[in-house]
Amino acid sequence: MESPATYQRKLGLFELVSLGVGGTIGSGIFVVPGIAARIAGPASLLAWIIVAFSASSVLLSLAYVSTHFTKTGGFFSSFESVFGMRIAVPLMVLYLISSVFGVATIASGIGQYMTYFSISHIIVLEVAIITCFCLINSIGISLSGMTENILTLIKIVPLVLIAIVLLPFVKSANLVPIMPASAGSLLAAIIIVYWPFTGFEISAIPVKETRDTRLISTSLLLVMAIVVALYIVLNISLMGSVGSGALAQSPAPIATASNLIFANSGNFVAIIGIVAMLSALNAYIIGTSRVLQNIAARCFVPLFRDLSPRGTPVVALVAGCTLSGCLLFFSNRFDQLASVSVITTLIPYIFFCITAWVLDPSWNHRLVSAAGIISTAAILVIYFIV
Repeated sequence: MESPATYQRKLGLFELVSLGVGGTIGSGIFVVPGIAARIAGPASLLAWIIVAFSASSVLLSLAYVSTHFTKTGGFFSSFESVFGMRIAVPLMVLYLISSVFGVATIASGIGQYMTYFSISHIIVLEVAIITCFCLINSIGISLSGMTENILTLIKIVPLVLIAIVLLPFVKSANLVPIMPASAGSLLAAIIIVYWPFTGFEISAIPVKETRDTRLISTSLLLVMAIVVALYIVLNISLMGSVGSGALAQSPAPIATASNLIFANSGNFVAIIGIVAMLSALNAYIIGTSRVLQNIAARCFVPLFRDLSPRGTPVVALVAGCTLSGCLLFFSNRFDQLASVSVITTLIPYIFFCITAWVLDPSWNHRLVSAAGIISTAAILVIYFIV
């Protein structure tokens, strides 16, 4: 028997873009530039460009698919339509796993930035933050959507300003490797760099909560345009201003680079980093709960498929947040959690592209789909080789 409660259509274009940008621009951009610089030095900039191409191909495929499936759980509907339930369910479970690990990864990134302020008991604080956002989301999509709008604006404006203001400090010598990076180091950097690009698909998840489903494909395109432009310019600014060595040694690379602009500005930037990760955490929690509820509804799992009178999947929310919090006690290492999240995300990404290939026979769309399939599959294979 279906739950009498239904999702509430409260989300417009601004909210969808905020969810996508919020889910994408989070812990990754505030932590990964340092990790990538440690792995591949200045050559890590090439990793950002390669991943931007791959992720953009996946997004364009998803944008096309989203125009064909406007029911709740568009992912599930598209997979089921093309591949059937036997493949659709495992794909959705994989995506759910990636989302659960994604929440834990972002919480771990928040903890890493908390160490910038010498704060102790990090894991307890990370779990408390997850719990807080679980409560916010349980109240309803209006509050969680408004929270996302505010947090996204707070983080985007300073990031854009930092990227622009650091450009005069860029030294060409910092962008040229002293020694060419090995293929292995570049491939390893590509894997970890993919993490900051994941999350854009969150814009396409709350279909049933969107006022006009035609806005979904538009929001996806806007999200990727914003993300790619900001990431490329910001990484050039970071690498060029302080060099790969300084970035590699810093747990908060943007804060370190910002000290070039104003003395002791690192504390302010670290706070912005935490706000950005809170935004990403909120977006991921929204996405995770909706995916879990959708799987439960299609597989007739009681309780998990039910919605509250406010149109919120409370049981799915609590379950997803609990799993993510428990993961932190097994591993609180950002790179380990991010790697698992990326790998379990890449497989559904490949199938987004395959779905677009099947649905659209036009050569230009199939060219984009093929680029997404090949590049994403290659990165997946590289992970297990490297």
